[in-house]
Amino acid sequence: MKPHRMDGVSLTFGLIFLGIAFWWAISRVITVHLPAVGWIVAGALIFFGLIGLLGAIRSNRREEPVLVPVAAEASISTPGDLPPEMHASIVQELLDDPAVKFAQENPEDAPARPRQD
Repeated sequence: MKPHRMDGVSLTFGLIFLGIAFWWAISRVITVHLPAVGWIVAGALIFFGLIGLLGAIRSNRREEPVLVPVAAEASISTPGDLPPEMHASIVQELLDDPAVKFAQENPEDAPARPRQD
């Protein structure tokens, strides 16, 4: 039997079911008058306990798939089969500030930058 993590809902319903069984045992020794609504609630709790028990038994039948690690080769490839130098230049161009590039290409149209003293 495999150990598994504790389920709070199952524990709660188990304790409720145990309480009902204890109440029944006590009522055999001492006369306890339980109204009809109490029997309906008790029957509903027993029903839900049985549903939970069947669900727990059924869940143990499923086997988890065994994950097998796959060996893969590590390779570095550039997108679009570009040579590394061209790829590096494209990345550098994207990282450059476009305002500086514009000022270098068009010095007469470049906005005047305030001087920082």
